[in-house]
Amino acid sequence: MAELIVDLRPADEVERLMALVQYQQPATRSIRGLDAILRHAKRAFSVPIAIVSFVGADRQHFLARVGIDVCSTARQDSFCSHAILKHHVMVVPDATLDPRFRASPLVSGEHAIRFYAGAPLLTPDGHTIGALCIKDTVPRPQGLTADERDCLAEMAELVMDRLEAQRLATVEADGQRRFDAVAESAADAIITADGRNRIVSWNSAAGRMFGYTAAEAVGQSLSMIVPDRFRAMHKAGLERAADGLPTKLVGSLVTVPALRRDGTEFPIELSLSHWRENGEHCFGAICRDITERQETEAKLKYAAEHDALTGLANRTVLDERLKLASSQGRPVSLIMVDLDGFKDINDSLGHAAGDEVLKIVASRLCATAGTNVLPCRLGGDEFVLLIEDRADPQQAVELARRSIEAIEMQMELGERSVYVGACAGAATITGTDWVDDLPLQQADLALYKAKASGRGRVRLFTQDLIPAQHSRTSVSSGLRQAFERGEFELYYQPQVQLSDYAIVGAEALLRWNHPDLGVLAPGAFIETLGSSLIAVPVSEWILRTACRQAAEWRQSGHPAFRIGVNLFAAQFKAGDLVSVVDGILRETGLPPSGLELEVTENTILRDESRIDAVLYQLRETGVGIAFDDYGTGYASLTMLKEFPVTRLKIDRSFVSGGDTGGINRLIVEAISKLASGLKLDVIAEGIETVEQASLMRNYCREGQGYLFGKPMPAVAFELALKVSGRDASVAVRPERSAVDLHHQGRISAAR
Repeated sequence: MAELIVDLRPADEVERLMALVQYQQPATRSIRGLDAILRHAKRAFSVPIAIVSFVGADRQHFLARVGIDVCSTARQDSFCSHAILKHHVMVVPDATLDPRFRASPLVSGEHAIRFYAGAPLLTPDGHTIGALCIKDTVPRPQGLTADERDCLAEMAELVMDRLEAQRLATVEADGQRRFDAVAESAADAIITADGRNRIVSWNSAAGRMFGYTAAEAVGQSLSMIVPDRFRAMHKAGLERAADGLPTKLVGSLVTVPALRRDGTEFPIELSLSHWRENGEHCFGAICRDITERQETEAKLKYAAEHDALTGLANRTVLDERLKLASSQGRPVSLIMVDLDGFKDINDSLGHAAGDEVLKIVASRLCATAGTNVLPCRLGGDEFVLLIEDRADPQQAVELARRSIEAIEMQMELGERSVYVGACAGAATITGTDWVDDLPLQQADLALYKAKASGRGRVRLFTQDLIPAQHSRTSVSSGLRQAFERGEFELYYQPQVQLSDYAIVGAEALLRWNHPDLGVLAPGAFIETLGSSLIAVPVSEWILRTACRQAAEWRQSGHPAFRIGVNLFAAQFKAGDLVSVVDGILRETGLPPSGLELEVTENTILRDESRIDAVLYQLRETGVGIAFDDYGTGYASLTMLKEFPVTRLKIDRSFVSGGDTGGINRLIVEAISKLASGLKLDVIAEGIETVEQASLMRNYCREGQGYLFGKPMPAVAFELALKVSGRDASVAVRPERSAVDLHHQGRISAAR
């Protein structure tokens, strides 16, 4: 049965064809450099055919070609007509298996093309006029690697540079001036050198980057920008390339150190190309200073691995160490420390005082632990000491006792002296077959028994403690009864515009109206709930209740109101999250733009492939996707690029921690710049003071925190929403304190 060859047209077809005319005018004569690039492509990718193709209205024309005697083909038969639809490399591993091409004469005819890869030729105005492509008569099931795709794309850029230079030739007589015009417009350093390692051209960006003017650089050895310890390697690499031997630098995008005029080294991203002109070897280098990028990545990595307040390693590092020790069958000792009386200090003296206490405790734990012990902060007032390669119960108990003694020493907070106590649970793991979370489980159980015995106690895990675990798991059955009895309630915390403090949305947060213990916050039960059998039905109830409430508020005069709902990991495992969300939105009448689903980094990391697909389907419906507590897990830059995130929620530890003027501010600034580059919104969590709100306004459009309102029942939130709706400026003003606003019945009054 004959295959239908689809003739596709880009959305900018008219403008694209107009741009193509400008480049076709000089195409009657050979364009210098294209054949060299094609030969290089042919060698680099081991293919018999390499082509620079222009895609016209009805035909594609081969501006330059190697290995094929055809000058043009019908557009509808061509691979390149598809390649120009995208701004990245298109790969066809086997054309006979691709329904788009298997009926093409290029495939079924005498040329018998099987493999194709094409990089679009992109004009400075953003129009794709054709492609640099490579073809083979045998299939390549593996396609191209990421480095090979980058290499082909860079070659296409070089082709486009040549085409652009040729286009400029119609208005400028001097060929060197044409090249300079292109190079001078580049933000990256563009340098060319001859086969004797002498610099031939040097653009202004290179001057700014390395500190030499063009007059000083041209004619000098290229080695002057290479650090001494790498010069021999650099020279050998150029000689290998000149001899036609493979070298990892040519045709690849690599990161290497470079040398400035003042002797300082800095990292650059280098794209090096090699060709021959008039029998002479030529080298081209495009250099980009990536100092700022590496610093940003280092800050984000540090933030992902360390507690922002204390500087101690965080749960991520602890889990990685335990996982490695478990996989290698090494013994460990783990001590879990929990503070006594910390909540009283936090409540009476404020969070700032509490933060100082935590920093003092961290410092004392480090001093007590010494070397070969990893101090970590799990969160709140919980700390861990990890001893690797040793499982000595006596040593663990002794270190726990010394740590408690250090913590219980007097602390000076300004003119106040405060005291906190602590309890500790210790566990020692030996043997070669243990799961990575076993030390934490055992130490946590030992800590539970220590706290039950009184202040300042240390307990070592023993097997007789296991029955105590069963009494703690009874919470799960209590949650089921709570759900059945309707004891769960949603509270709402305002999200405001930092420009005028008007309420624009809310985060829905679960509360348990316990018949004996009163209103319980999620910290008391959410972890157990998330792993229980009722996690999915409770999560659907939360989503339905929040959407129904948001729809009512939108209809009552707040048409742009947005509700944020946290997702459980169990909802992704259920497999029907997309249909559930869609059904609830239809049922409640809330438009997708009125819902923002919040996921933590750790939830995504558990099962990237499955969650990735679900999030993309949700995003296609118009629902917002937010990374919650951003910066506290390990969200790589790749994750932000590959997942359909619309907003980053900066964790409160970076906003209201004790160092908002130092490292935390730098982290917030880095996250803000990163989000801006990726076109993501940013909201700051945990804003507690007007000063913090003023600072965060420099980096975020929206904020959330106790300054604007604690989580509150729907009735109280509705009152706050009405006040905000009448006059957004009354919500919070920088010149007024939260206490003033409380007495005036504004947002703070509804907390």
